[in-house]
Amino acid sequence: MKLKLILLFVCCNVFLLKASQVDTVFVESESMSKSIANIVILPDSYATQKKSFPVLYLLHGAGGDHTNWVSKVPAIKEYADQFNLIIVCPDGNATSWYFDSPVDEKMRYETYLSKELTGAIDKTYNTIMEKSGRAITGLSMGGHGAFYLAFRHQDIWGAAGSMSGGVDIRPFPKNWDLNKRLGDYAEHKENWENNTVINMVHLLKGDDLKLLFDCGIDDFFYDANKRLHAKLVERNIPHNYTERPGGHSWDYWANSIKYHLLFFADYFNE
Repeated sequence: MKLKLILLFVCCNVFLLKASQVDTVFVESESMSKSIANIVILPDSYATQKKSFPVLYLLHGAGGDHTNWVSKVPAIKEYADQFNLIIVCPDGNATSWYFDSPVDEKMRYETYLSKELTGAIDKTYNTIMEKSGRAITGLSMGGHGAFYLAFRHQDIWGAAGSMSGGVDIRPFPKNWDLNKRLGDYAEHKENWENNTVINMVHLLKGDDLKLLFDCGIDDFFYDANKRLHAKLVERNIPHNYTERPGGHSWDYWANSIKYHLLFFADYFNE
């Protein structure tokens, strides 16, 4: 597969002791015949350390884009320095749900993230080019996307997280363009059953994939996350699950990402 890159340098944020670099990288998606923007945050040490770095893929929610995390939680630039890792924030379209749509051949975001983007990042930067050096997490639609992609591609990602994730999409047949991605629920029920995270637990084996997820108790996805936790317990799949006060908000996710980074840092240092 040929990968074309257009690299646009956006900014360099200089701190007294830290200077993480933020790039916008456009990756040509052959599967969708378009160029897709991605934010890449490099730690300050990237310029001086002759080593391969772990990479965290950080996904946005419905209605968002690749700039959300940097603009809403600018502290992630400092976290890249603190944990000495590369953070990649892809543009997943406002409502792609990060899978290859069975009803719209122009929406192939599973192929894009699992093959085209990871390949481009590994080709462009000094990365650990195996699952021990890759993790993925996200919020809301991105929480669904992170688990969906990691469950289905355990050879690519070794650890996955979800923040307020839409881990069971079936109760929301009219929301967030899901019917455009999967077809009408009444007519295409199988598409919905096959592409909701809570029905994909059978793909997991023991602790091959390190899992972390959380949800606020005031969130409309709270019930789905509780049910996923119970199903993982029933299947004896090791995981870390937390529920705490909070709703579907950036205040919650700005706090949650700190716990996810600690979890992934431990994984990368194993």
